[in-house]
Amino acid sequence: MYNKIKLRVFEIIEKAEKGDTLSSIFDFFIMTLICVNSLSVFIETFPISSDFESILYKIEFFSIIIFSVEYLLRLWTADYLYENLSGLKARIKYAFSFMALIDLFAILPFYIPFFVKVDLRVLRMLRLIRLSRIIKVNRYTTALYKVIEVVRKKSSELISAIFMLFILMLISSILIYYIESPSQPEVYKNALSGLWWSIAIFTSVWLGDIYPITTAGKILCALMAILGVAIIAVPTGIISSGFVEESTEEDDERLKLLREMKKDIEELKNKK
Repeated sequence: MYNKIKLRVFEIIEKAEKGDTLSSIFDFFIMTLICVNSLSVFIETFPISSDFESILYKIEFFSIIIFSVEYLLRLWTADYLYENLSGLKARIKYAFSFMALIDLFAILPFYIPFFVKVDLRVLRMLRLIRLSRIIKVNRYTTALYKVIEVVRKKSSELISAIFMLFILMLISSILIYYIESPSQPEVYKNALSGLWWSIAIFTSVWLGDIYPITTAGKILCALMAILGVAIIAVPTGIISSGFVEESTEEDDERLKLLREMKKDIEELKNKK
């Protein structure tokens, strides 16, 4: 009986399987609660009445209870997640997994002041950690899971592209510093100022606070702007190809499953 209840709890708190209504309701409830919490953090930046602040606190308190219970239940049922490990080892492994740490960070800021005296400014910073709750949505949505899976599979290509972009920004920041610093010493104080210019150019986010005035600087700016469009497009292309490959793999798996089903049906017919 105990094991049956434990297994059912595990099935409910994990991503819902098709046809599992209770698990689907749980997923929807948690996702709604996460969205409400994120909205609360946004609303807190505005001047609000004490009554409305009290409502937000009640929402926070209710959320902490739910998220705390969820975290404990996931620890309790971790041996079903890691079937090859014993109960204690499975719980330790789960406790240090990425999503478990996100779950912990989501509730920790509420409990810390009860055990440690925290400065008000530090407490405000800790409360911002509540925004990590939005990452919990990944557990219940296939779309976000696919994004993370694509990034994971294409991590080596993405790291290479980002490294190349960083090297190019570093070189351009040094070049613009040596070109512009004689004419604008108060603007281009060091290569770090040039790096800020490089980031603005490569990302096409032109803020207008730092720009070249010399002919050589303007030519470099034009070249980097054109090159930046091509370089920034590389990671986008890598991720796009990753999504295509992921979709193709899913289609291949479905096709394979259909073929196996067809084969099984034909074998049953032949037996008859």
